[in-house]
Amino acid sequence: MSTGNRVFVARLAGLPVFDPNGDQVGRVRDVVVALRIGKDAPRALGMLVEIQARRRIFVPMSRVTSIEADAVLLSTGTVSLRRFDKRPGETLVLAELLDRRVTLLAGSPTDGQEVTVVDVAMEQSRVDWFVTKVAVRHGRGRRRSELLQVDWDEVTGFSLPEGDQGAANLLAVFEKLRPADLAGVMHDLSDKRRGEIAAALDDERLADVLEEMPEDEQVQLMAGLEDERAADVLEAMAPDDAADLLGEMQPADAARLLDLMEPDEAEPVRQLLAYSDDTAGGLMTSEPVILGPGTTVAEALARIRHPELHPSLATQVYVVRPPYETPTGRYLGTAHFQRLLREPPSSLISAVIQTDIDPLAPEVSLADVTRHLASYNLVAVPVVDSEQRLLGAVTVDDVLDHVLPEDWREGRARRHG
Repeated sequence: MSTGNRVFVARLAGLPVFDPNGDQVGRVRDVVVALRIGKDAPRALGMLVEIQARRRIFVPMSRVTSIEADAVLLSTGTVSLRRFDKRPGETLVLAELLDRRVTLLAGSPTDGQEVTVVDVAMEQSRVDWFVTKVAVRHGRGRRRSELLQVDWDEVTGFSLPEGDQGAANLLAVFEKLRPADLAGVMHDLSDKRRGEIAAALDDERLADVLEEMPEDEQVQLMAGLEDERAADVLEAMAPDDAADLLGEMQPADAARLLDLMEPDEAEPVRQLLAYSDDTAGGLMTSEPVILGPGTTVAEALARIRHPELHPSLATQVYVVRPPYETPTGRYLGTAHFQRLLREPPSSLISAVIQTDIDPLAPEVSLADVTRHLASYNLVAVPVVDSEQRLLGAVTVDDVLDHVLPEDWREGRARRHG
């Protein structure tokens, strides 16, 4: 990781951070630096550390006593738990410097040529940490390119307005981040940088990240996409999340994107948009696990083992008469996965369904949905129409998204000190 006390920042991403007692504080997500005028090396101000509940806090470099290959150790004292909010003059190394196109100055190995930043190294002086080295890629494509390591003062272009920066190296660093964590990283970036990251993500990954972003950021990011791409991303989202996002847009924009979606992908979204967002119909997903009464327990368990199925939807299956697409045939009942685990694999699911808890109508209010889930200790509840056809299911996480404060994903507290 380091030569002497030299540390490459990209390799810090994800390292656990421990206090003097050996308790884990969180994980490193980035390093905050202050760029300076001229060729002076930037000073590293501190680390951006993610703690519980995806909160990102600022830890001053003065609190860092040791950076090991597998951990960062802090000194004694207190750390502010206020959520990080980037101040003027501060720059995030991974989020904002990686993928920059900069120019090598005279005297460097390939002076005067444009290169791409792939990493940045910092070193500790007597007291402070400074950015001293820049790892760059010279040439196009990985096979025809060359990696170079140059001094900070051999490079120019960091202080210039960002051009088309790309995001390949940044996403390589954060490749294993969960969508919610990547959404948190993007929250701290400029609109332009978010757009570059969105352009580099594939449709499925971008859809997953969008579902974890505040609604205003979702709308803003979608507005920066070409209409065809935006429609593709909506198709990759869960229908209820796509409906929530379209519901925040201007009606004309939402209608235009719906028309660009594939008809079979757009139809469930249109159905959800017909309900108020504070009712069971507006909260529900139209794609729970739906099975026929002749399905075996083994087949039901195989369905809920699907790795892409959300945990709250995998807790139970919904048994109906055909057809099996919502709105389905008559709803018969639910089978919880714990009950399925206790039954012989060859048993029919119709023999183990639960019918003693009533489903909800789509017009039931959010308050009543919440009470229903709490009263019966449910993780999800079916929603049926007046003809007892299954329309979808409301999960507890759908309810939490609506009962928590609007800014719960971002938190507006500012750090101090």
